[in-house]
Amino acid sequence: MTTTAVPTHPPVTTAASASGGPVGHLTPQRWARANRLLVRKALAEFTHERLLTPQAVAGPDDRQWYEVRSDDGTVTYRFVARVLALAHWQIDADSITRHRDGTSLAPDAVDLIVELRDTLGLSARVLPVYLEEITSTLAGTAYKLSQAAPSAAELAEADFQTIETSMTEGHPCFVANNGRLGFGVDEYHRYAPEAAAPVRLEWLAAHRDHSTFSSAADLDYDTLIESELDAETRARFAATMAGLGLDLADYHLIPAHPWQWWNKLAVTFAGELAERRLVHLGPGPDVYLAQQSIRTFFNVSEPGRHYVKTALSVLNMGFMRGLSAAYMAATPAINDWLADLIAADEVLTGTGLTVIRERAAVGYRHRQYEAATERTSPYRKMLAALWRESPVPDLAPGQRLSTMAALLHVDDEGGSLAAALIARSGLAPEVWLRRYLDAYLTPLLHSFYAHDLAFMPHGENVILVLDEQDTVQRVIFKDIAEEIAVMSDKVELPAAVERIRVEVPDDTKLLSVFTDVVDCFLRHLNAVLVEAGVLAEDDFWRTVAACAADYFDRVPHLAERVRHYDLFAPEFTLSCLNRLQLRDNQQMIDLADPSAALQFVGTLTNPLAAHAPAR
Repeated sequence: MTTTAVPTHPPVTTAASASGGPVGHLTPQRWARANRLLVRKALAEFTHERLLTPQAVAGPDDRQWYEVRSDDGTVTYRFVARVLALAHWQIDADSITRHRDGTSLAPDAVDLIVELRDTLGLSARVLPVYLEEITSTLAGTAYKLSQAAPSAAELAEADFQTIETSMTEGHPCFVANNGRLGFGVDEYHRYAPEAAAPVRLEWLAAHRDHSTFSSAADLDYDTLIESELDAETRARFAATMAGLGLDLADYHLIPAHPWQWWNKLAVTFAGELAERRLVHLGPGPDVYLAQQSIRTFFNVSEPGRHYVKTALSVLNMGFMRGLSAAYMAATPAINDWLADLIAADEVLTGTGLTVIRERAAVGYRHRQYEAATERTSPYRKMLAALWRESPVPDLAPGQRLSTMAALLHVDDEGGSLAAALIARSGLAPEVWLRRYLDAYLTPLLHSFYAHDLAFMPHGENVILVLDEQDTVQRVIFKDIAEEIAVMSDKVELPAAVERIRVEVPDDTKLLSVFTDVVDCFLRHLNAVLVEAGVLAEDDFWRTVAACAADYFDRVPHLAERVRHYDLFAPEFTLSCLNRLQLRDNQQMIDLADPSAALQFVGTLTNPLAAHAPAR
């Protein structure tokens, strides 16, 4: 198959393995703590989504206690909680107790799901897989608890990748958010973002009759490969091909996740390898770190080189994380279109907004599987990759990078990273928050009101550019082609970009802001700052409202749209993410029609309404 020596799987050498093998992190104490933390999140988010209705009860002290009972009424959970805006349940993890028929039991997240399976609407098909995801999430938390993680104060001055690999929570809304079903424990230690283990990508040559390559208008295949692989590596790959009587010029090079090579491609694509339509060339020389999104890698050998996003047939948080060769063909064109739109818009450029473009994509089309499957099948998403710009080259002196997820990070001692940044800045919390909102919220509002354009701007999808004062100077959006949508048939789009146009009912369009920004991120940031004692809740939402009102004042030509899509409406529809995963945890939504599967349950009181400007 190849004349290049490929190393066998390396041994696990983490601190956890040194003290007890690859499962050394799984101790009774850590498991109990992981369960308590996940039970807290499950009770909070399932209550937020109105799957649970805690009842107020008397407790052993003067704090407000609540109670939740199992489906059969035999198990009782009691806990202390404070209910914040947007029906956000801030639960004291250490207060949680569990009793069955008067007997005290340890909180157990898997038991909780089983005890509430009917309430949660879990089908016989979904339940066991969901329990596996919950268990994997618990195991990941136990691993994180085993590490000598930096404190929030230390992370506040850390470098980009230290912050990235130190994140512990995952998505703030999803309960089962670290499933990664398919990884063995050894592979977890090698490829999980929090393991921060160096990774070398595997490279394959894919015959051009069976592969597709697309790129930005100012980039071609040879230029890309020459910028990503040094001359020695390119020569090594060419020699491997020549040794098999093949010409590398007849093939496209595709980087692959090592897990995908060992567990999928070497077996499932055996016929393609045997017939030399695919040739395994071995690992490349550069060292990468897995990012929070699992299948995306940052180049630590050459930080100015591209991120590489790979196909990964692992089930995680509602999707098999593959990449479709056909779907990605338009990726560079979509990114070019968006970059041009931003560059031509004075409001967007005035906020400092940039995107790191997905500059090129390559994919392999397995004709037999394509003939046998539907468009969304995981079998069509096993071998593809894309190259995304690095944000490093565009940094000015004194600037540094951080994932926006860091703003929700709380360390083992309860320290908030956002609070640490605010303290280091020396600014009043409202001033620091407003600078962040000007950089983050304003471009999202303008994209919606001016261009009918929605992003998926959760913490992992946004990079903060911090200045020397530890304030947010500007933001960078990423993961563009799969997660932006134009919600209008009136916006002109090039034919190659038409895929991002989606049909969304008019009365749900603003949920792209209310749900994705207000409920799924700012709700949690408010709770973090309130819990840290940094900012009163009313002051937080007043600052958010002021940012929006000031933006609206700057765009009088959009007044009719601002009136029609009222950000200061008294309430908005509650769109539930966990309900999507509980219904189908292997394909939550169709990305081509994302609004069709949404789960709506009543409304939330809009915390911005109380601070609406005078009309």
